[in-house]
Amino acid sequence: MTVRRRSSSPGPRGLLVRTAVAGALLVSGCGVLPGTSGGSRDPVTVMTWAPDTTGPETVNMAGMPAMARTYAAWVNDQGGIGGHELRVLTCNEGDTALGASKCARRAVDEDVAAVVGSYSRHGRSFLAPLEAAGIPYIGGYGASPEEFTSYLSYPVNGGQSALVAGNGRQLAGACERVSLVRPDTLVGDTMPALVDVSLTGAGRPAAHDIPAPEGATSYDAQAAEALREADGGCVTAVLGQGTETFFDSLRRLGPEDTAVRISSVLGSVGQPLIDRTGGRNSPFEGAYVTGWYPEPNDARWDEMRRVIRSYAFGDNRIDPEDTGVQTTWIAYTVLRTVVEAMDRPEITAGGVGVALNRGARVDTGGLTPVLRWRFADMVGSAAYSRISNGRVTFQVVRDGRLVTDRKGFVDVSETLVDARLRG
Repeated sequence: MTVRRRSSSPGPRGLLVRTAVAGALLVSGCGVLPGTSGGSRDPVTVMTWAPDTTGPETVNMAGMPAMARTYAAWVNDQGGIGGHELRVLTCNEGDTALGASKCARRAVDEDVAAVVGSYSRHGRSFLAPLEAAGIPYIGGYGASPEEFTSYLSYPVNGGQSALVAGNGRQLAGACERVSLVRPDTLVGDTMPALVDVSLTGAGRPAAHDIPAPEGATSYDAQAAEALREADGGCVTAVLGQGTETFFDSLRRLGPEDTAVRISSVLGSVGQPLIDRTGGRNSPFEGAYVTGWYPEPNDARWDEMRRVIRSYAFGDNRIDPEDTGVQTTWIAYTVLRTVVEAMDRPEITAGGVGVALNRGARVDTGGLTPVLRWRFADMVGSAAYSRISNGRVTFQVVRDGRLVTDRKGFVDVSETLVDARLRG
């Protein structure tokens, strides 16, 4: 039978038909996005999960599985990955341990080659089923600490720990005094040491540590303490979704002529939040922000933006300036590089894991340093044994846009190790 491959530049009608077919197959939060035939080679089936929820204490990262399906539509229009059709299963993780476990068990049942570009705060619940089945976890968002210790995890960034360590480095060069507002949790308890290594190393006093409850509706008490202790220096807050609420409290309490400078990390503050709170009139104007990747307007994101425009038109879940969407794009870049290098008629989870462990080299076009996951590439700390990319970027909000504060990547790998020893 002769298989006709579709044009790489389909017209609007072709795109609408493909989108309608894909939508019809996506049911109950999980679905398969069909693509073009991979010829005689078997399809590569993978899964991407993330919470698609609403509520004051839940996380919504629906753009990540939507980006995964968009990537599959694009790559399949080019003939697949090394001749393999890419089939993407998606699952609504629900931001719960039970939901994460169900998605992982479904991945096992479907015999996926990898879980790619996903988000979950419940690493203990999803990694055990994946490890039992030998399924690699490629490019998770870094929302759970277990992602940085599991032998089957291949992270593309250094997670929140790298961001917090980098934030300390960024503030050490600009702030005489720092107030750190962080969650009153076990994870939050690790943050002061990550910040203080760089502050004290630069001759600054250690940050004033202010634990705060997650999901609070007001942070007036913490904001007042932060302003008082910063004494005209910097206030940095890493509270996830609560960060906006904290800085709203800070804005109400602080006089308009206060000299305090604010700061945070991507994931707690990002371009979508800045846009939503007023752009250049946002309370985040002038804020220091530490990230994993280049600024949203960097030319290195141009290909991703073109793919989103062509294959995800009208899908408002996919924001190219969202860090989750960006992470999914990078994770699928890893998958594509590895599968093409394997050059086999059948791609299995075991084969993908072996290729990664043997030193598959992934060039992400400058969105990250070159990625590899050999033992020699790891940070070398028991707490972060799977981090191979300990680099961050320094950004600042200027005229309502996140822009580069310092060119290039800043390596905080040693800071991660030193903070662990200090903690």
